Amino acid sequence: MFYTYIIKSCKTNRYYVGYSEDVIKRLNQHNAGQNMSIKCGVPWNLVYTECFSNKTDAWKRERQIKKYKGGKAFKMLIGEVA
Repeated sequence: MFYTYIIKSCKTNRYYVGYSEDVIKRLNQHNAGQNMSIKCGVPWNLVYTECFSNKTDAWKRERQIKKYKGGKAFKMLIGEVA
């Protein structure tokens, strides 16, 4: 299984969207500072996941969510808009 996920920085209140086969392992990597582009946001909390049967679908969903650019559809995913 593959997952599309959204994490939120406790430090900066910014979000990061990604995909992975192991979300918990990936979250631990983010929190260990292994991703240089978001290292400044440590610690991160998992706020949303979706499960897919293959990598391609998870990647496509990641791209779709990133196109939301923080708009209403994105806020609905993370529960900020009813």
